[in-house]
Amino acid sequence: MPDNSSTEFVFVLSGLNDTRTNKHIYFSVGLIVYIVTLFVNLTLLITIILDRSLHEPMFIFICNLYVNGICGASAFYPKILVDLFSNSHVISFTGCMLQIGVIHCYILCEYTCLTAMAYDRYVAICKPLQYHNIMTQRKVVKLLVIIWLFTILEVSAGTALTAQTPLCGNTIDKMYCFNWDVVKLSCTDITVNNVYGYIIIFFHLSQAVFITVSYIHIIRACVKSKKERVKFMQTCLPHLITLMNFTVSVLLDVMFARYGSGQDQQALRNIFGMEFMVVPPLLNPIIYGLKMTQIRHRFQHIYRHRLKAVQQS
Repeated sequence: MPDNSSTEFVFVLSGLNDTRTNKHIYFSVGLIVYIVTLFVNLTLLITIILDRSLHEPMFIFICNLYVNGICGASAFYPKILVDLFSNSHVISFTGCMLQIGVIHCYILCEYTCLTAMAYDRYVAICKPLQYHNIMTQRKVVKLLVIIWLFTILEVSAGTALTAQTPLCGNTIDKMYCFNWDVVKLSCTDITVNNVYGYIIIFFHLSQAVFITVSYIHIIRACVKSKKERVKFMQTCLPHLITLMNFTVSVLLDVMFARYGSGQDQQALRNIFGMEFMVVPPLLNPIIYGLKMTQIRHRFQHIYRHRLKAVQQS
């Protein structure tokens, strides 16, 4: 029985075994996507921070999505890029627990932030006259604190349960450490881990239901006014696209981790595991930044002036 409390204990990540023949191509593509992801998120994040006219609740929550996307991408890409040029795809027990913590923080924070954004849009469109009285700066700060504090507590509890579980194996059939893939290696009863996992899944699916119900009310309100329909298309439709893409990809990966098996399905598992780690951090800046008129115009204004200043100097 491997001793997972030992500093010598390592996990073997078998998800990259099929990439050895094209590792240079995978490395190049992965590095480019990672750099682009960091660049677009940081650029739009700085744009919102520098422009006071964008210091509104909706844009502050969007900033939170950018920060979360950077955290998720940074927990995913560096290790995989290193492994592509390594003969042994291993990770220490401590490194695995850290990766599990950051990746699960990214997933759960994404849901909680999207829920806060749905609430903000509901108030803005369905109760426009009360919006500034309801969505005060103090309330926005409270929501951000709740988003991160609650997420960290959820993940800390789940990771602590996993870290204390005795293991009878060390091979993870994935490209990175994921909580349930480690729990499956347990030598003992995992009922507590299983129940806690279902509680987390149920809670965050409930958030998806809350968002959907909020948007049903928003759509009803938008039908009455052309102005509100435009607002819905600009700020709410991207939100729904993000939610649907993220929910489907995470659910598929979780269901495959819990109920799927077989090395012949490894390629499919890799696709499920990569989709929600790669697409949202890259897609969010596009649909929430470049596609939103206010952010796009301010982005063009700020960097056009900075470019002129550089040219004149």
